[in-house]
Amino acid sequence: MSTDTTPEIRLAGLRKSFGDLEVLRGIDLEVTKGQVVCVIGPSGSGKSTLLRCVNLLEQPSAGTVTVGGVELTDPDADLDRERRRIGMVFQQFNLFGHLSVLDNVALPQRRVLGTDRATAERVARDNLARVGLADKASAFPAQLSGGQQQRAAIARALAMGPEVMLFDEPTSALDPELVGDVLAVMRSLAEEGMTMLVVTHEMSFAREVADRVVFMDGGHVVEDGPARQVIGDPRHERTRGFLARVLDPAAAPLEAGAD
Repeated sequence: MSTDTTPEIRLAGLRKSFGDLEVLRGIDLEVTKGQVVCVIGPSGSGKSTLLRCVNLLEQPSAGTVTVGGVELTDPDADLDRERRRIGMVFQQFNLFGHLSVLDNVALPQRRVLGTDRATAERVARDNLARVGLADKASAFPAQLSGGQQQRAAIARALAMGPEVMLFDEPTSALDPELVGDVLAVMRSLAEEGMTMLVVTHEMSFAREVADRVVFMDGGHVVEDGPARQVIGDPRHERTRGFLARVLDPAAAPLEAGAD
């Protein structure tokens, strides 16, 4: 758990609209250095858009994004340089099928950081070992399970030496039996002190690993607090209703108009 109160990520008055649809409606959020914050909420609540605004994969309509003391929304910010400090892992693995696992992890270092081949491959092997894939360096993505491919994607992000890691529902595309290995890697990163902002539907991970849990709905932060408090004893009725449906879906009443 983090003891440093330095904001590593700071979102202030963040808004994002797609045409007439306002997806984020004035988000204020801070993640301190070394902290793990999990963002939960129903589909369409703005969670993934929020995450993509942190490294400006989505350009905010209003508000500011500051990472590591640098305002990324400043028109004069060097986004290419600043994005190197932010690793991101998506729902899909986005590995190059024609490259080995080793080359998938080494190539971004060479292309983006200008690292020489020998150094890039050494760093790649170190990070593949870090995620439990040391023996898969010469394999190709099609030869890996979905969980192994996602761990390779995490190794690729880590090999760039990020100060912050963003995870956008990294286990949502996996079969249930493959989820645990990916979450174990994320847990180890948290224990190492990596600053992490995680959009997830894995409530047990959020409760056990996160320092804080943020519940979003309708483009707003409805509740933000210690993980065990938000998941175990939420203060807001909307949070309670959401968690009831997620934690015990068989017991939840059918909502009017639900498919």
